Amino acid sequence: MEFRREAIESKVAEDGNEANYVFDATESRLTVKLAAAGLLSSFGHSPTLAVRKFAGEARFDPAHPERAWLRVRIRADSLEVVEGTNDRDRAEIERRTREEVLKAELHPEIIFASERIAVEKIFEGHYAARIIGDLTLCGVTRPCEIEARVLASESMLRASGEFSLRQSEFGIGPVTALGGAIKLKDELKLSFDIVARRA
Repeated sequence: MEFRREAIESKVAEDGNEANYVFDATESRLTVKLAAAGLLSSFGHSPTLAVRKFAGEARFDPAHPERAWLRVRIRADSLEVVEGTNDRDRAEIERRTREEVLKAELHPEIIFASERIAVEKIFEGHYAARIIGDLTLCGVTRPCEIEARVLASESMLRASGEFSLRQSEFGIGPVTALGGAIKLKDELKLSFDIVARRA
């Protein structure tokens, strides 16, 4: 991942802490689930999009959980439909997502930065985390809260979970597709399974 990678590497080097981790994008997964509203919802037009280009960094030290932090950067033009629609509709949904929903040319990155992370140990190496931070989407920054299941070892950090957000909170209006035949719900569901390696 070349976009903003230098910022991530410089932050890790500057912090100098053994518990710093950098995302392994080849082993990680970020998806966005859209849902059709009204009568057309019964026709199965609820596509799932995968984020293909993203980078991130995290710090987690079981001895000092209060010092944990997380930063994620996503390329707004890298979402691809992976299921929930046919080949004919896929290209239009991807184009409208990039150009009209995310306005990727004006706002090329989606950014999440934690402000505070509350960590609860479940048992050895397994934790529940409540991540509170700011999400910047389409140039609008709003508070965002994410709950995650975390598996931590000396060499690897793995976090998984899901959360929802409303597009209208980021200034994104009602979304339609296929000439207005499909209207999408305001709420999006995002799921993640992130693998990070110790820097």
